This record gives sequence, C-alpha cells and structure tokens, in this order.
Amino acid sequence: MSNADRSTSDNSLSFAIVFAIATPVLYVLCEMRNWPLVTYHPATDKMDLFWAPPVRGEGPAMYWYGWVLNMLIGGALIAFLASRFPALSQNRTIQAMTWIVPTLSVPVLIYAMRFYWRW
Repeated sequence: MSNADRSTSDNSLSFAIVFAIATPVLYVLCEMRNWPLVTYHPATDKMDLFWAPPVRGEGPAMYWYGWVLNMLIGGALIAFLASRFPALSQNRTIQAMTWIVPTLSVPVLIYAMRFYWRW
C-alpha cells in the first residue's frame, strides 16, 4: 500500500469514527432542545424552515425530519474537519467511543420521550 493510499484510508477511517460519535450526540441535542432544520406538515404537504408550530385543523407538525437533517449535516461537517487529523483513527479510546456514545444516547432519548409513553 502506498503512502497516498494509506493516508486516504486513515482519513476515511477518521471520518467514519468521528461521524459515528458525533451524530448521536447531535441528534440528542437537537431533539432535546427542539432544534429542527425543517418542520414538515404532512396534511398540507408543506415544509417550513426551522421550528414551526402545528397549524390548527391541519394535524401535527413533524420535527423528526429536521432533527435528522441537522444530525447528518452537522455530523458530516464535524467528521470532515476531523478527517484532517488521521491520527484520531489510531486512538483506542476514540475507537471505543464509536459504540459507547450511541449506546449511552439510547437511555437519554428514552427519557426525553417519556411524555409520549403514557399508560
């Protein structure tokens, strides 16, 4: 493997590792702070930029699409910046965080959505 191939491989690995760590953190942050990039109104097939309240008589507003867009754009941007530092992919602590951070974000999301699960 040439040095150029190894550098590209290390950059890609750094991108993937940081993307796997950043996206669940960004999703939890956007969901808990209610920061959608877009709000979708399915009854009217209308989309608003950022947060918009539900319109009376037109059903609920859907924020999930906006949270996912924020997560993907933010995660890709952070991972792109981190891919400039290929030494990140060699750090065992950083590698372990690729499964620790998403696993720890699940109970946080369950807690954040507790109001939807009323019995």
